[in-house]
Amino acid sequence: MLHTVNKSPFQNSSLEDCLRVAQKGDVILLLEDGVYAASAGTAKSSLIEKVVKQNAVYAIEADLKARGLGNLIKDVGIASYGDFVDLVEKHTAHAWL
Repeated sequence: MLHTVNKSPFQNSSLEDCLRVAQKGDVILLLEDGVYAASAGTAKSSLIEKVVKQNAVYAIEADLKARGLGNLIKDVGIASYGDFVDLVEKHTAHAWL
């Protein structure tokens, strides 16, 4: 399954809700303000640091650049919107709003 999270983990609980139900091997894609969850050294970094051990986690490159984010948590992949389309084609998707 592909889980997409587009809200900042500092604004609501959509990331925590997603991580509670994500299964080993599911893919998590952070986009729009959800990419703030990929930043290293924040109060929410431990959420992603734990999940990348058993799940692929990607952040949309254009959204990272738009927010000036560059110091990412190790093992968070960078994805384009084209990669996003590929992931949607390969997985059943659930959007966490």
